[in-house]
Amino acid sequence: MPLPRTRGTALRQRLAELRGPSLPPKALDARALAALAANPGCRRRALLDGAGVDKAALAGSLGAPSAFGQSQFAFMRGNAFEARVKADGGAELLRLVHEKLDPSAGAPQDALVPDLAAVGPEGRAARTAMALREATGARAWALLDHPMLALDVAGSPAFLEPDAVVVHPDGSWTVVEIKSFPMLDGSADPAKVGAAARQSAVYVLALEEVAARLGGEPEGRIRESAGAPVVRHRILLVCPKDFSNLPTASPVDIRKQRAVTRRQLARLTRIEEIAGDLPEGTCFAPDLPRGELAAAVESVPAAYAPECLAACELAFHCRDRSRAEGAVTSYGRSLRAELGGLTTVDDVLAAAHGTAGDPDDPAVAALRRAARLRAEALAGPEGAACR
Repeated sequence: MPLPRTRGTALRQRLAELRGPSLPPKALDARALAALAANPGCRRRALLDGAGVDKAALAGSLGAPSAFGQSQFAFMRGNAFEARVKADGGAELLRLVHEKLDPSAGAPQDALVPDLAAVGPEGRAARTAMALREATGARAWALLDHPMLALDVAGSPAFLEPDAVVVHPDGSWTVVEIKSFPMLDGSADPAKVGAAARQSAVYVLALEEVAARLGGEPEGRIRESAGAPVVRHRILLVCPKDFSNLPTASPVDIRKQRAVTRRQLARLTRIEEIAGDLPEGTCFAPDLPRGELAAAVESVPAAYAPECLAACELAFHCRDRSRAEGAVTSYGRSLRAELGGLTTVDDVLAAAHGTAGDPDDPAVAALRRAARLRAEALAGPEGAACR
């Protein structure tokens, strides 16, 4: 839901001050929005992404440059595979959509492939919406190659570009995500599939906004009446088959990822609450002195976990601080959840050695039992027999 005009203007001004008034905002893409959904408790990332801060430049200024990103080889391999999937007017891609998602419909022959060229992202987004309207009304297969979608994020549009969107003869829409990692014996790496699902969920939310506008409904509400645009919640993931360069595909239900992403985006619209807790004059401009910049970054709480290394440019900086503070989150979210109220390594060791902690706490009891078993194991057979 877009912010009211006066509130949205004030928030944009505040975020510009945090970013640095002379610096343009860094546009959010689907990967960034998906990463936000994967770590909803990180106020630091929510604020920096909402303000459009260039986190890669910020990490470099803090002395913890990130290696986050895709290699040139992987980028070229992905482009080559995508071109193969979309060759001949997307015939193979449409065949896979028909086979995996809509086998009861007629074969996708003579599918529409509209031209989506326009000036600027706003023009391309408008042209995409027009093409979706026309294809939905035609009740025929249509392939939109790299459409441009706009998603409202904290009162401002984020422009997103999925690999493809397919319009079915019944007027429904499907997001297609093309990845270069292999699908072996019909299944792919679960972590990579999960990342693709989170990214696709962002595209589905953006498509739902387009469908709501075309259907004359309030944004965010999906019309399900006959003839209205419906965005399918099963996307098609297309990958190389086994060790070849031949495409295969698998449907992926992204309803859970969509719900999580939607909640996180709703939380982003309240980043003024996070910004309101910051000291006056806080700024994240990368050209500031390192000490001042580090103090600004540390004024916003973070929720570091090892998974951040694959999704956030500030991960190395946050990891160093997390380790220095002895936070158990640096060992993973699952361990953090098991330890309950024990938030630091010192707390855990004290609980295990019996010098702190409530003995009735299941986490404390498990730690003390583990400490006893460890002591017996180190003592060897003689020590264990004596006990």
